Amino acid sequence: MENYPAPARPIVAAMSAEAAAHPERAVAFQGAPGANSHIAANEALPGCLPLPCFAFADAIEAVQDGTAARAIIPIENSLHGRVADIHFLLPESGLVITGEYFLPIRYALMGLGSVGEVREAMSHPQALGQCRHWLKAKGIEPIAYPDTAGAAARVAELADPRTAALAPPGAAEIYGLTRLAEDIADAEHNTTRFVVLAREAEALTGDGPFVTTLIFEVKNIPAALYKAMGGFATNGVNMTKLESYQRGGSFAATEFYADIAGKPGDPAVDRALDELAYHSKWVRLLGTYPEARPR
Repeated sequence: MENYPAPARPIVAAMSAEAAAHPERAVAFQGAPGANSHIAANEALPGCLPLPCFAFADAIEAVQDGTAARAIIPIENSLHGRVADIHFLLPESGLVITGEYFLPIRYALMGLGSVGEVREAMSHPQALGQCRHWLKAKGIEPIAYPDTAGAAARVAELADPRTAALAPPGAAEIYGLTRLAEDIADAEHNTTRFVVLAREAEALTGDGPFVTTLIFEVKNIPAALYKAMGGFATNGVNMTKLESYQRGGSFAATEFYADIAGKPGDPAVDRALDELAYHSKWVRLLGTYPEARPR
């Protein structure tokens, strides 16, 4: 609780108490009240009790220990790419991806003075990256902070008109700030993809379409990745996302994160996964869930 700026603490305390009384409805999110993840939780899971957590690891731990039934975590942004740390936290969490949600992102510049007084803007590095051209054009220096709405709370705490926050518009009302500029984004398509995490998979209903997320590490032999991908091509399974990442400071062992169309049990998907497993050291499925947006 003490990690949050003072203006956010009573709000966090009240939300935490309500979630503690009904953990089956609690949805953990990273950030202070008013953050994009808070908005995503309310929109993706109506009727939930959003539970603020200071760090991504805290949100995941809340689900692991039963404090919350689910968590909603940003995984990638259309402008700024992958969200840092998520590719490492997800595989180690033991949690299952049960859904996805796409949230259009727009920010407001908020503070206690006038826009002409602002010399620096605090926000999460993702938000600063998504609005870097706008900030540069205005001559405003970006200042990194752990989350967007928390930056708004911190600006309210500082009470310095030269320091503003870049945050979702609703955060201005929560923390008593004035919106100095609105609808800020470097591109109209600015959208963040969130995934919903739970301790156990949910039964799939309906005809789909479905998405399956997996991670794998190919064998350290020539053309291993090419051969591993061949099964998806020959079986007509669409791979909508493939990213490489390295863990443990090693520059030798590369792991891959992938999204594919379909679900285990589909003959084509099963054949493709069998071929992937043959050419990989290991394969782990992170979840199968309804597709929220056509790929």
